[in-house]
Amino acid sequence: MSPDTVTPGSVRSAAELNDQIRALWRRAGGTLSAQERVEYELLVVEWATAIRGEVIEAA
Repeated sequence: MSPDTVTPGSVRSAAELNDQIRALWRRAGGTLSAQERVEYELLVVEWATAIRGEVIEAA
């Protein structure tokens, strides 16, 4: 995943993003390459945004 593929305001759920993060770690065998680290960081930022959005909706 390149940095350009994750756009602000993504509609992916926190659960979907969590699944993608877990799959990335499985594919990487527990050690991330430099490119995988970038992908991981983007996914985590998007996941955190989704979590905040879900908490606000629940309130």
